[in-house]
Amino acid sequence: MQRLRIRYAKRGRLRFTSHRDISRAVERAVRRAGIPVAFSAGFSPHPKISYAGAAPTGVASEAEYLEIGVTEPCDPGRIRADLDASLPPGLDVLEVVEARSGGLADRLEVSAWELRLPGADREQAGVAVEKFLAAGTVEVERLTKKGPRRFDAREAVQTLAISEGTERTAAQVPGQSCVILRMVVRHVTPAVRPDDVLTGLRLVADFAPPVPPEVTRLAQGPLDVSGEPADPFDLDRDITRGGEAGPAGEHAAG
Repeated sequence: MQRLRIRYAKRGRLRFTSHRDISRAVERAVRRAGIPVAFSAGFSPHPKISYAGAAPTGVASEAEYLEIGVTEPCDPGRIRADLDASLPPGLDVLEVVEARSGGLADRLEVSAWELRLPGADREQAGVAVEKFLAAGTVEVERLTKKGPRRFDAREAVQTLAISEGTERTAAQVPGQSCVILRMVVRHVTPAVRPDDVLTGLRLVADFAPPVPPEVTRLAQGPLDVSGEPADPFDLDRDITRGGEAGPAGEHAAG
């Protein structure tokens, strides 16, 4: 059985789609595209499609990952084109590679996030970021399926900074300021999400954006020496083509 690893984006209104609904959309698209997906054994067989590091509902992402098992050899570039054409707009297949080594989930160690905060004060945001980074621990509380849970949001944050940017956000009013936060967060248990970091900023400096933030995951992968996520497909490409590989499929237009 061949395994194909897929990077896809979740954009626009599709960011509000639940992970369960995305899974259903992917399964329908796989059937529509005629991909020879493998099925599990047993009384109730299901397609061998697994997901790694899915972003929360309400969050856009340029770096979502899944893996499909197929029953016959498939060209990754062809699968990228056929699957992308079969998915609804906003779920966009960016790249497909053949799995060659290790587990995909094990490579997803950190995520890079961008938070756009329309109407927020830049100076107050800067003070809050400095206080957050200077803190030894920042305990936050989040309601989980097992009830309220407290954990340290500071330890998982590798970097946090105010970024320069001029692109208007959907929630921004003309003439209104927009603070852009960029952070790299390690994948820990329990997961530290961007909204947990915002809660931490409120706790340490009473900083809170006036409207809900627009959150996008920019990348996820192994932690690079630069402190940024590396490409989790690099090892598959190196093994496939002796270290001289490029992307298996062209990136879809945004």
